[in-house]
Amino acid sequence: MSDEPKDGLTRRDLVRGTLVGAVAAGIAPKGPPAGATTIGPGPVPLALEVNGETYHLTVEPRVVLAEALREKLGLTGTKVVCGRGACGACTVLVDGETVCSCLMLAHEARGRKIRTIEGLARQGRLSPIQEAFVAADALQCGFCTSGMVLSCQWLLERKARPSREEIREAIAGNLCRCGTYPHVLDAVERATGTAKAAGPGEAPERIASSLGPALVLKPDERVDRALRELPLAEEGLT
Repeated sequence: MSDEPKDGLTRRDLVRGTLVGAVAAGIAPKGPPAGATTIGPGPVPLALEVNGETYHLTVEPRVVLAEALREKLGLTGTKVVCGRGACGACTVLVDGETVCSCLMLAHEARGRKIRTIEGLARQGRLSPIQEAFVAADALQCGFCTSGMVLSCQWLLERKARPSREEIREAIAGNLCRCGTYPHVLDAVERATGTAKAAGPGEAPERIASSLGPALVLKPDERVDRALRELPLAEEGLT
């Protein structure tokens, strides 16, 4: 675009006038807050208190807590699935609160108490909620399980006998692609002693009723077309 004057005013005049006005008004560029410290960009020493033990490591400021736990400390029970805080698989407890460790920088956890799934068991024995998950068959592929267990642990530390609605709310941020939610509800109730998860020989309709209204799948032309074309594709491979 041309900077030729239009009505006697150019774009340069506008920019220059804006800058001069800002200086005259005493508007200074924003800097770091008073007392703020800058670390990095290279690796920086860090002490983390995890499951009651203090670990000394060196990580770059960009490293998230999940990576530090898994790659630096070998605590691989914390899973990373979506990497953006949408699935809850990487949930850990920080100062007693559930946190997506894929969103928290490792250096942000300095001086705070971190608990991972490895910290629930004591002297080789699973915690009550872990035992309940096994007994209620509340896990399949396992990617969501550690985060799901810690969300349930967070709830049980606040309420001894939560209702099913409270359990649903506590695990609302934990996604399970295997669909084990009814078993998770049963696991929490088993851990609290308020109910017994359905097992072999027990009425399975109780589990089905916990799902609420029946899920109706609508036909999908894309799926139907793929199924129709599958035999043709197989013939082409032979």
